[in-house]
Amino acid sequence: MHNSSCLQKTPRAQSAVLLLLTISLLFETGCSSLFGKLARKEVGVPPVLTPLVEAESSQLIAEVNRLAGTKSIHAKLDIQFQDTSFASSGIAEKYRSADANVTVQRPGKVYLVIQFLLADIARMTSDGEHFRVAILKGDEKYRRFVKGTNNAIYGELKANGSGNTPNKSQSIKAERVAVSALSNLRPQHLTDALLIQPITQPRAPNLFYSKSEFFEEEPDSRPQAKKGARVVRSYYLLEELLQTAPGEARLRRRFWFDRVGAIRLARLQTFDERGQLDTDVSYFGDRTLGQGTTARLPSHIELTRPKDQYKLSLTYQAPESVTIDREYEPTVFVLENTTGLPELDLDAQKNTRATTPP
Repeated sequence: MHNSSCLQKTPRAQSAVLLLLTISLLFETGCSSLFGKLARKEVGVPPVLTPLVEAESSQLIAEVNRLAGTKSIHAKLDIQFQDTSFASSGIAEKYRSADANVTVQRPGKVYLVIQFLLADIARMTSDGEHFRVAILKGDEKYRRFVKGTNNAIYGELKANGSGNTPNKSQSIKAERVAVSALSNLRPQHLTDALLIQPITQPRAPNLFYSKSEFFEEEPDSRPQAKKGARVVRSYYLLEELLQTAPGEARLRRRFWFDRVGAIRLARLQTFDERGQLDTDVSYFGDRTLGQGTTARLPSHIELTRPKDQYKLSLTYQAPESVTIDREYEPTVFVLENTTGLPELDLDAQKNTRATTPP
């Protein structure tokens, strides 16, 4: 009886096994198809721009020195200030553009006049060693004639008095914030951005140069690019290292060369003695500047001073009207206090603080 009962149940058991096998095969086939489709799903990634140009270190150095071959520039600029003091919280305040007349000449000389609504609001000069800044407009607390040394570190200038200014109009507010930014602008920073310092040949025995390749994802700036599109651009990095002790060196300058289609200097970073970023300059829109004597130079420059918490955007208003390589008298780059502004000698102030007992 026991064997007969088992035999009677066998066909049902066989049917159940076959059903389970069928379901299992269908499940495996479906999962395989499903995961196969997932594995083959296309994911959009920013494309790498091509063609890429190859270059040796010597070619990169030659390009730096070609740009550094310009002896002087006189031009009219659009200049825009951006306050980056809130950069740590992701905020930056951009001020209205102003007009600027600039004359720069090697070594390290600059004369700059900044205008807002057709009126001079500031004049600045540097003779390569010392700078002078005259703030002509804005609140009384900002108007002054400041003198100092290019290589000295003074920190941020504070306004004299509280001087709350009523917000009478947008133009008055724009002038006020522009003057505030100008109070801490150093004219020699413009000189170094517009007239790149060369890489001396033969090289100094304590200077070394290292070339490397770098890929960076960035917004697609090509004219035909879609809004929000991103690309990967290839750069050569040429780093200038100063030997400070046997087996030790510090980074002085880092040159970024765009490799797409041609070799172009796109960015220049300088670093202080502690290795902190001092100046970050980006270059755009290379074109021929000037008439008669010409030079192929960037037509738009963005200068960032992280420690000074500001950014400047400089654009040549009429590239064809730029004056190239004219020689200017040294007196052009020494500003005099002809308007009787209150004078502030930063060196004298610094020395007084150093000798005053606590």
